[in-house]
Amino acid sequence: MLSLKNAAIIVIDMQYDFVGEEAVIPCKADAGLIESNQKLLAYARKSGVPVIYTQEIHRKSHVDFGRELDRSEPIHCVEGTHGVEIIEELKPEESDYVIQKRRYSAFFQTDLQVLLQGLGVKTIILTGAATDVCVRATATDAQQHDYYVVVPRECVAGTSTKQHEAALEHIDYVLGQIVSVDDLSFE
Repeated sequence: MLSLKNAAIIVIDMQYDFVGEEAVIPCKADAGLIESNQKLLAYARKSGVPVIYTQEIHRKSHVDFGRELDRSEPIHCVEGTHGVEIIEELKPEESDYVIQKRRYSAFFQTDLQVLLQGLGVKTIILTGAATDVCVRATATDAQQHDYYVVVPRECVAGTSTKQHEAALEHIDYVLGQIVSVDDLSFE
């Protein structure tokens, strides 16, 4: 078991525009993605580990997409739409934190760093979507801010199987550790 004292879980963008049948940017994952996240979050909450959600959100005018639409990405996570909402199966609980973000990394121009410092976090466990985009961008910034990064393989999904596996390999090589959800212990 990997001991994760002083850890927090960051659930990246588990929103309808990325996960589910109507996703405009469908993320590929093992069939157990949601169940694995539910299991991890229940264990974390029971152990007193902070749970932080990110929610990608863009203005209706699209002025805050930046370079994100330069390629083939469709419009997504627009305020007021169903797609911006966190999926029902993983809705935040009252004790959880929600960070809204307008870029890939959860650190970029948000108050995540202030929250993590206030919580005394040293290790970040990343779950969610997309492994090859927002999860990897957040992992990079976390490592650059001197956090230990852990990614449970069963708890992330990528934009394609190839990109997902490449991102996991990259994270494991230089940014943190890829583990099984069953390898985690918060004691």
